[in-house]
Amino acid sequence: MEEVDVEPTTTPIPGFDSNQKHLGFVWGPGDILVYETIYKASGGSAGGCPFVHEVRKDEDIYSPILRKLFNESHHIFVGLQRIREDLPSKNKKPQFVSISKNYRSVIRACMEELQQVAGIPSLSTLKGFISMMSHLSLWCKQNFNIFCTLFVVCDPLAGSLVLHLLDWVRLHKADVDEKAREVLASESPAEHQAYWDVVISYVLQGRMDEARQVLVKQAALQPAARVMFKLLDNLLMKMPIFNPGETQTLTEFDVKWRHWREEVDHCLQDQSFASNRHLEDICKILVGDEDVLLEYKELLSTWYHFLVTRLLFSHPTVKPTELHYYAQSSMHMFLDTRSVPEPLDSILLAAFEFDIHQVIKDCSIALNNWWFVGHLTDLLDHCKLLQSHNLHFGSNLREFLLLEYASGLFTHHSLWQLAVDYFDHCPEFGRVYLELQIERVPLDTERKALKVIRICEQRQMTEQVRSICKIMAKKALRNNRLGSALSWSIRAKDAAFATLISERFLQDYCAKGTFSDLDLIDNLGPAMLLSDRLTFLGKYREFHRLYGEKRFSDAAKLLLSLMTAKIAPHSFWMTLLTDALPLLEQKEVIFSADQTHELMFCLEELTSGKSVPTPDRPMQVLGYTPPYPLSNVCFPFNLLIHCFIICSNLYSCLARG
Repeated sequence: MEEVDVEPTTTPIPGFDSNQKHLGFVWGPGDILVYETIYKASGGSAGGCPFVHEVRKDEDIYSPILRKLFNESHHIFVGLQRIREDLPSKNKKPQFVSISKNYRSVIRACMEELQQVAGIPSLSTLKGFISMMSHLSLWCKQNFNIFCTLFVVCDPLAGSLVLHLLDWVRLHKADVDEKAREVLASESPAEHQAYWDVVISYVLQGRMDEARQVLVKQAALQPAARVMFKLLDNLLMKMPIFNPGETQTLTEFDVKWRHWREEVDHCLQDQSFASNRHLEDICKILVGDEDVLLEYKELLSTWYHFLVTRLLFSHPTVKPTELHYYAQSSMHMFLDTRSVPEPLDSILLAAFEFDIHQVIKDCSIALNNWWFVGHLTDLLDHCKLLQSHNLHFGSNLREFLLLEYASGLFTHHSLWQLAVDYFDHCPEFGRVYLELQIERVPLDTERKALKVIRICEQRQMTEQVRSICKIMAKKALRNNRLGSALSWSIRAKDAAFATLISERFLQDYCAKGTFSDLDLIDNLGPAMLLSDRLTFLGKYREFHRLYGEKRFSDAAKLLLSLMTAKIAPHSFWMTLLTDALPLLEQKEVIFSADQTHELMFCLEELTSGKSVPTPDRPMQVLGYTPPYPLSNVCFPFNLLIHCFIICSNLYSCLARG
């Protein structure tokens, strides 16, 4: 067995002392039921705790805000799968970049909503959970952005990397804009205590235009230093930024940048800003003075922000292959020697080394659900950036992570529908997982059952459809909803269960004298051929309809065929013979001689003792009142005699005619 990369976390169970009692558990689809046993740790037994605890694996899916993230990212995922494989790489890359931006947008919206909810007083009891979710979303947002920047968006050539890293930093250090609005809205912005923090923060992010606009406020208050402010404004304005979209080559940019750097150095050597410490610090930042940069740790806040600022002012044309060297040194310079690197630090270092598999591994350990690694791996796999290799415990890495994520979704009462599409796009094991998981969906309502069946039918999952229909049929039968039960059994093509329900219909008819769910029985169509008993039920109902329409000849013919074809249960023959009495007493002759002979033969077979029904329930007769009380226990035999006399007289008349 392989060693685990990290020690598994311990989940405390309230009120349970592992030193005193044993713990029992039962695995579920997405959780574990834990209970205290009656056995002591030292042997013997004692009274157990009456509580059963539910330990959930993916608690995040129960957050309403994160459910929005799951729903919206599902649409992006499906759109990514529709990108045609045969398209040239140059045509697919813009689509992949667009997909990555869509993912980042939904993460950002989720994070903003979590931050808003965290400020609602009425949700104070949930603040711990909301704070954790907000931190998690921020973490996902930072990582997803940098991974997409490095692996999907960024050009492998030098020059454009720093530009993308700057966008990443600006996205996650948006607090400077809020602080700038606060400063500029004050009565005297230049005298605000956060004024220089705003200016220097803009410079650290490479936002020179914004820094110049704020510096104007200070220059207006110091006319004597106007020349000095003008000089710095000129340096900020002239700072070259490489733009891959322009016609300028990398060599031309490098020459221009070195010339600008020499100009800034010259200003420092001339001590042009010696009389103003803040302006001098800004000038030193422009030349990439690392000591000065480290003085503003609070404004940089993270070592990777320090890395990007350092590259901007010292190595603007850094190549992606060189990035990890600067990342390592920047982290060591920024962090205290006694501080322990966090999981995010090791993940970012792996990303800067372009070690995609290590990134995915570390993220899987650090996060408590598979949403992040599943979607990231899927995107990288479509970009052909992930080396596809089969895992010793299943399919390739992409499919394994998507299967785990989708399996977690299936434990939720509504998100399970999203999981179906994830399974659909796992070619090796997705179908198997779906077949196993779809049978675990709680069928609370018929509407939900129909939704599950539609999903199964679209994928030709015949066995699952039959299983679901059988479950619904049994549930309807337990609730005495015979029509619904029959409908589900027909859909399941379950002949045995359809026979059982048909018997219940016939029993119900004998007890009440009427059929329930006539619409269903009248429209059985070819479905009545599923079983003999169902066929009899449908045809017997048709006999009633013909009799009601006064089509006595057709009704007599059908009634006789039900008896002679042997599809009618023998216990029901007495009812059929009773139904024949009104037809026999009609003024016009309904039964022909042959039909009368067959009717007498059936009567003789019934009275021969082979199958004599017991009068355990009253017989209902169509429009006919027999000459004997129904309560008379001898009524069945008296009725047979009466029927025999009528048939004999009729047969004699027909014979003479």
